Amino acid sequence: MLNKELQQTKAKAFRELHWNKSLLILPNVWDPLGASLLEDLGYSAAATASASIAYTHGVPDGENIKFSELLVLLRNIAGSVDIPITADVESGYAETEDELRENIKQVLEAGVVGINIEDYDLKNKMLFPTELQCRRLQIVRETAEGMGILLFINARTDVYLKGIQWATAEEKYEETVKRGKAYLEAGADGIYPITMNKEPDIARLVAALSCPVNILAIPGIPDLKTLGKIGVARLSTGPGFLKVAIRAMKEAARQLKNGDGLSGITDNEISNDYLKKLVSHTG
Repeated sequence: MLNKELQQTKAKAFRELHWNKSLLILPNVWDPLGASLLEDLGYSAAATASASIAYTHGVPDGENIKFSELLVLLRNIAGSVDIPITADVESGYAETEDELRENIKQVLEAGVVGINIEDYDLKNKMLFPTELQCRRLQIVRETAEGMGILLFINARTDVYLKGIQWATAEEKYEETVKRGKAYLEAGADGIYPITMNKEPDIARLVAALSCPVNILAIPGIPDLKTLGKIGVARLSTGPGFLKVAIRAMKEAARQLKNGDGLSGITDNEISNDYLKKLVSHTG
């Protein structure tokens, strides 16, 4: 049974990680084992990635995994570790306000203390109007407050990723600032301008919003030291860890197929005992 007092303690701790003046490196996982690995390595929190979850379930990203299946997975991940877990819930799996309210309630009941929620309308293949996304964020905040959970709302904006109507780099930046300010006023705690990767833009955004800004680890972003220096609060890997894992599996499989690489399997430092240790958490 969910311990609301413990969940609130985790929620407060997770919130504080965004304001301690050091970059929060938040790798994204897709199962309890990955979360347990991060905890074992001393990470203070972990996040899920919708893309990684989708791919490992054999479907494309974009709310193609059933919401009921996602809830089971989130419950298992959050229950497998003592560190706070924040969940990628994409656009909320909801077409109405009532659906969004109920879905957020169920996500919180799964034990997570933070969410990423984006402003892309999957049904209509366009960004939600700013006013509509603000209303959605208000619903998320009201739902969390009603449950007594200090949920960290990381408001993702897809202006850079999918906002083709803003043609120039400056137009995209200005729209991101406008949406960021509106989302914060509506109840968001941080802003996630996904795929923004130029140092001058990132630095300007941090200064303009004065809130925790989340940057995705993609080609072209500044190095970790620079990100911290310009005030970025949080770095996400997105599906990056899954790509690393698949690359390793692909190379091992290629070598075996070519009659080589057996030692890479038999001499692996990751033992069964280590895996058993990772999954020994009772939740």
